[in-house]
This record gives sequence, structure tokens and C-alpha cells, in this order.
Amino acid sequence: MKTREQLGRSKRWIIKVGSSLLTNHGKGLDYELIADWVKQIAQLRHEGHEVVLVSSGAVAEGMKRLNWPHRPDALHELQAAAAVGQMGLIQAYESRFQKYDLHTAQILLTHADLSNRRRYLNARSTLATLLRMGVIPVVNENDTVAADEIRFGDNDTLAALVANLVEADLLVILTDQNGMYDSDPRDNPKAQLISEAQAGDPELDQQAASGTVGKFGRGGMLTKVRAAVRASRSGTSVIIASGREENILSKISSGQTVGTLLHPNQDSLAVARKRWLIELQPQGSLILDDGAVIALKNSGVSLLAIGVVEVNGTFTRGDLVTCLTESGQEIARGLVNYNADEAEKIKGSSSDSIQSLIGYTRESEVISRDNLVLI
Repeated sequence: MKTREQLGRSKRWIIKVGSSLLTNHGKGLDYELIADWVKQIAQLRHEGHEVVLVSSGAVAEGMKRLNWPHRPDALHELQAAAAVGQMGLIQAYESRFQKYDLHTAQILLTHADLSNRRRYLNARSTLATLLRMGVIPVVNENDTVAADEIRFGDNDTLAALVANLVEADLLVILTDQNGMYDSDPRDNPKAQLISEAQAGDPELDQQAASGTVGKFGRGGMLTKVRAAVRASRSGTSVIIASGREENILSKISSGQTVGTLLHPNQDSLAVARKRWLIELQPQGSLILDDGAVIALKNSGVSLLAIGVVEVNGTFTRGDLVTCLTESGQEIARGLVNYNADEAEKIKGSSSDSIQSLIGYTRESEVISRDNLVLI
């Protein structure tokens, strides 16, 4: 578990800025705050840190430019607002980073980009190259084309996925709160700031659930807590802090106690392919018997058809599925060698009977060990 001082000296940072903070609750881009963050990021670069900036604000800025007082519900209007706002957002960052002789690069991603193995590797390679060149990547969701992301996504999640993608040491989530509290400070004047906690602690979900979602953003404290769990899968620590606090990034880099520090809840996944697997969208699930659960957990083996008791969902060969206990607990996920219909026919059967059941044998395993990761 790294100390704040160690994290302050760590090499690769992801810095995420939210819509409400960036646009001063929908009043338009806060250029003064942007200039201040850019100044601090420039100082981080001077100190040898690599920085990826994940910035919300495109939809909110588009709403401001289009004089829309409320976030629309219609998908095509959200996409239009994102397209209009993205222009101003990137222009604001580019012009201010140029004052410090720093180049920026616009990176628009969707979850689909990180779910496809080839696109995942392309994005990873591009970001790594930009960081080696000293460029500041500015990442945002591609809201103009990604319907699901606009409806259900948030940039806290995206920032965590980018942290996994580039194996970041630290994810800093800048918000309009000082950090995470044990209760909502707007309702409880005695609410206490949580200085440090473990990502994945069930109590954090309960404490964060009392927060609300602003009309100009999609996230809340709960999404930040869950993003910390995602980030921890690559060993990334998360600090949630106020973007309005003076020199907040400089304070973090010097190891000062600010905001809420969430430590990774498990060791970094050693294999990059498995980091990718865990972020895919599951297309179905397999219910396993107790023997298969024990074998996967303790013996590091592949999943065989004989251990599958139930097949759910519509999936094809190569899709990601979750592996659940009979009580519904997820224990693993992986890429299946058989589609849903085939899996239904061979479930509970030995490997040497697959041929007789479906007329052919793709693999002896339903999920090969190399394509499976424990949760």
C-alpha cells in the first residue's frame, strides 16, 4: 500500500475533471480554473510526471453555446450538444497548454473501443506513444456517436478504464467536493471527510449512494467509488479531491493530505490481456457447480463443460461471459469457445462426449485458462 508521498512521486497520472466543476454548474467553461489546472499539470510534466487528462464538459458546454437551460432527454439532441461543445472544450485546453510549450492530443473513446481487442491495443499504443513524446492526451467519451455511453456512461468510469489501459500509478478525480464524506455534507453539517479507505469496501457504496447526480453531469460520488474499484484492478490508487482548492495537484504531488485516498483492493493484474478481459461487456453467464468453482479458484484450471449447470444469455463463440456460483456470486469471466446453443447442449457433460452431443469438438474446454480471469 503506497503512502501519499510515494503516490506524489509516482510517474504516470490520470487526471479527471467533471462537468459541473469544469463548467461552473452549467454556466459555461470556467477558463480561470482551466488555466490554473493547466499551470499545475505543466509543473507536473516539468517534474517528470506523465499525465493523461480525462475531461468531461462537452455536452454541458454545448448546452451553454446552444442556450439550453436543461439537459435534454432526446439522444440526437445530446449528440448535437456534444459535437458543438467538444470544439470549445479542446480549444480551451490547447490554447492554454501552448503557453507552456506543451502539445495536446484529442482522444475520443467509447467502451466499444476498449472491448475490441485490436482497438484496445491500438488505443494503448497511441497513448503510450503520446506520453513518450511528452504530449498531454485529452480524453473524452465520443458522445456524438456512442448512444449507450450517453445514456449510461460517465467519465469517472472512462478515467478508470484509461488507468487500466496505460497502467497508471494514480488517478486523481477532481470534483466540486473536498472528497468523500461519511454522509452527505449538504444535509449533515457534522459529516466527516474520509481521508483514506480501501477501494471496494462495501461501506463506501452505502456512504456514496446518498450523493446526487447533477443536471450538467452524469456521475456522482457513487460512480467515483466504483471507478476506484475498476482502477484498482491495475493497482492504480485513486484520490478524490476538490478541483477548486488552490494548487490541489501540486499539493497531491508533494504528498499532502488532501481529499480522499482510495487504495487498490487487490494486486495489479500481471497480464495485460487479462486487464482487457475484465473490462469487456459480458454477453451471458454460466452457472457452475461447487466442484468447478473450487477448481477455478484453487487449481488455476480451465472451465470444462461438466462443471456448467446453467447457461444464460445469447452469446457467440469468443464472447465474454461471467461465471457464477449457484448462489449468483461472480467468481470469474472469460471468452467462451462455444456459443450459447452449443453450451446448453454440452453443459454437465464430459469433454470426450462433446463430439457426440453437437457433432464436432471446437475445444475440450468451455473457457480456456488463458482466456479466463478470476474476480
